[in-house]
Amino acid sequence: MHGRYQHFHPMSIGPAGFREHEHTADWELEVWASDLSGLLEQAALGMYYLSGTQLAGSPILETSIQIAAHDPEGLLVEFLQELLYFGEVHGMGFDKYDIAVEKLSLKAALAGSPVASIQKEIKAVTYHNMKVIETGRGVEVRIVFDV
Repeated sequence: MHGRYQHFHPMSIGPAGFREHEHTADWELEVWASDLSGLLEQAALGMYYLSGTQLAGSPILETSIQIAAHDPEGLLVEFLQELLYFGEVHGMGFDKYDIAVEKLSLKAALAGSPVASIQKEIKAVTYHNMKVIETGRGVEVRIVFDV
């Protein structure tokens, strides 16, 4: 943590991470991790990074969510949309995740703080060309955000 704000930085090496891809009208993010819960966490961190979200650092806010979907892509989109909702309606952002995925349901305990600033608002998470695939390093996906 530098100063009073927490910054999100891209993780481009190692068993989990995310990397931005140039896209014509929207933003595209490639995300990978060893399993689906790690993929959800990296996708959230990547989304906050792309939007330039900075958290105030205090007070620490905690909440929990439960989501069910018909496929991994639906779980991912619903999870990220829920985070966008918390930011838009409650002014909250999260940087700590305890995510458990069983079949196509997730339970997540989230911790974070009020959003201090956002450089560019993300309007929605899209299903555009989204496919969670298994790879040699675990699972990966490309996510397109409507900005």
